[in-house]
Amino acid sequence: MRIVSYSVGDDEDYGFMVSNTEFIPRYFVEEVLGHGIPRDVRELLPDRELVELVEAAVNGVGLEKVSLDSVHVRPPIPDPRKIICLGLNYMDHVEELGAEPPDDLVIFLKPPTALTGPFDPIIKPRMVKELDYEGEMAIVIADRCKDVEPTDAVHHIFGYMVFNDVSARDIQFKDGQWTRGKSFDTFAPAGPWITSKEEVGDPHNLRIITRVNREVRQNSSTGQMIFKVPSIVSGLSRVMTLEPGDIIATGTPPGVGYSWRPKPRLLKPGDVVEVWIEGLGAIRNQVVEEPRA
Repeated sequence: MRIVSYSVGDDEDYGFMVSNTEFIPRYFVEEVLGHGIPRDVRELLPDRELVELVEAAVNGVGLEKVSLDSVHVRPPIPDPRKIICLGLNYMDHVEELGAEPPDDLVIFLKPPTALTGPFDPIIKPRMVKELDYEGEMAIVIADRCKDVEPTDAVHHIFGYMVFNDVSARDIQFKDGQWTRGKSFDTFAPAGPWITSKEEVGDPHNLRIITRVNREVRQNSSTGQMIFKVPSIVSGLSRVMTLEPGDIIATGTPPGVGYSWRPKPRLLKPGDVVEVWIEGLGAIRNQVVEEPRA
């Protein structure tokens, strides 16, 4: 199953992808099932029985399909309670930086207001001089959980999606901690949809590529993750209660802009950043300058 969120004018809803270009709206499926489907996608995720009914209906025949091009595609979870991000979680990125691998999760939070759609602009604030990209795979939590064992972690995951941890390096390095430099509005493009864990299979064997203006900048595999998905979910759940729709960005591979030598290759207005992950799709965002007041 793949869930996409969208809007048409002021109306916001979600639906279920049947190809890379078409989806079936939630309310079409609701009419066929004769059963209510929550308007908030976060309420659907933990209801495994309803998810199975929806999947069966979507895989059936006769439901009307809608072109993705006819709607505005939004972040798959438009209003999560938490966006949790990992730093230094790819071995090849750690080696690139000449650092030591961490012995525990390195985490920080982004506010939900940083989210933007998979094809929406990344707004470069005028105060930011060094804008960077970080292509990542994100986990989407299915249900409320706390103190989860690694062996049980997969049961609390709904699926995965593509994520870009956009970062203001000048502010990040000046502050000495990461929150402000990673929290500006539009600094968390995500999507284009959530792909269920059943459809993904092994999340540790996916190619991940980031391109800027069609030039490959990052090219790695999720197999390079130091802390794997079960350890991530378990470790975070020992710190905080995880809730339906929480987003966990699992870290970035080598090739981020500031690490290029002899000169960093940072983002500027007009650049187009694409992050593609095998089996999860691609997001594409153009950098634009913050409008003048």
